[in-house]
Amino acid sequence: MESTFDVAVVGGGIVGAATAYRLQQAFPSLKLLLLEKMPALADHQTGNNSGVIHSGIYYKPGSLKATNCVQGRRELVEFAREHKIAHDVCGKIIVATDAEEVPRLEDIYQRGLENGIEGLSKIGPNEIQDIEPYCRGLAAVRVGCTGIIDFRGATETMADLVGKIQPESRISLNTELLGITHEGSVQHLHTNKGQFTARFTVFCAGLQSDRLAKKDGLNPDMRIAGFRGDYYELSPQGAHKVKHLIYPVPNPAFPFLGVHFTRMALGGVECGPNAVFTFKREGYGKTDFNLADTADALSYAGTWNLFAKHWRFGLDEYRRAFSKRRFLKTLQRLIPDLSMEDLAPGRAGVRAMALGPDGEMLDDFVLDYGHNSIHVLNAPSPAATAALAIGSQIRDMASERFTLS
Repeated sequence: MESTFDVAVVGGGIVGAATAYRLQQAFPSLKLLLLEKMPALADHQTGNNSGVIHSGIYYKPGSLKATNCVQGRRELVEFAREHKIAHDVCGKIIVATDAEEVPRLEDIYQRGLENGIEGLSKIGPNEIQDIEPYCRGLAAVRVGCTGIIDFRGATETMADLVGKIQPESRISLNTELLGITHEGSVQHLHTNKGQFTARFTVFCAGLQSDRLAKKDGLNPDMRIAGFRGDYYELSPQGAHKVKHLIYPVPNPAFPFLGVHFTRMALGGVECGPNAVFTFKREGYGKTDFNLADTADALSYAGTWNLFAKHWRFGLDEYRRAFSKRRFLKTLQRLIPDLSMEDLAPGRAGVRAMALGPDGEMLDDFVLDYGHNSIHVLNAPSPAATAALAIGSQIRDMASERFTLS
């Protein structure tokens, strides 16, 4: 079987699949290789997130997150419509439940206007209940362009389209990249399934992005930290209490949006996630542990600086992870009538956040060049929403730096 390709994309999440798709669209004659170490595409962050099509309302104007999210959202919705992927642009509300949150809610609204978010409106308590009858709040922002989608289905469709455009392109699952060697103008990718050769490589490795960057000779001034997010599902008796998506006003001190309610594209309603530092990068269980991952995390100054700055937040998150009652209490700030019987144990996801040596989390997407390569070093939420726009950006970066035709 052919093992020499023009471009290899390492990582079969939605950013990797979108990158391969955008490259193949622009250069139909190229032979592309998409490597994924799991038995299916989208098996980590993409397939275990909230399934939300984010609007772009939260992000710093002019940042890669803001521009790519807004553009990527529009492209993703169009893509979903064209290819019959389960989705619904149902809208969401961001709800202030106490007076301290109202000014922060106004800041979010103004940021949304700066980012060109369509379908924004400020609403009061009565309008909140018109949209979500069981929700209580002092004020809210309705974001009409937020939606829900089957991200796994979107990823698989993008990857399938690569092969339809160029039948000689290939997807290789269960294929883990073990090492990289450079020989002149080509890269040799050493995997558990043998060696592949590519002229150029794009790394979209998510939870392993820093490690693969080092394999490629880079020395990024960051380290990936994994945060597990636990979800509950609303039981059949509680599911009617949520109609769309309900979010709290996020605490600006932390890079997470807070536990929220999400109607899922394939059915059901989820609530969560929390954000617990995990000692296994790809660990989805509450007690999962990996010695190498733990040693890697605890040998990095940024990890200790993070703990020192946010130990109270981290302790609260751990307590909530092991206490359904604490989780419920947080959810009841938005829906006071929610009961223990309304919650059923759900799944978990793991988020990759790039951590600097000072303990600060990198606030924006980070893309960088390597040796005949491009690395997506940091792509946290809203990367899934922004994936097609990120893929276009990588396509443009590759066109400028490499000879692709």
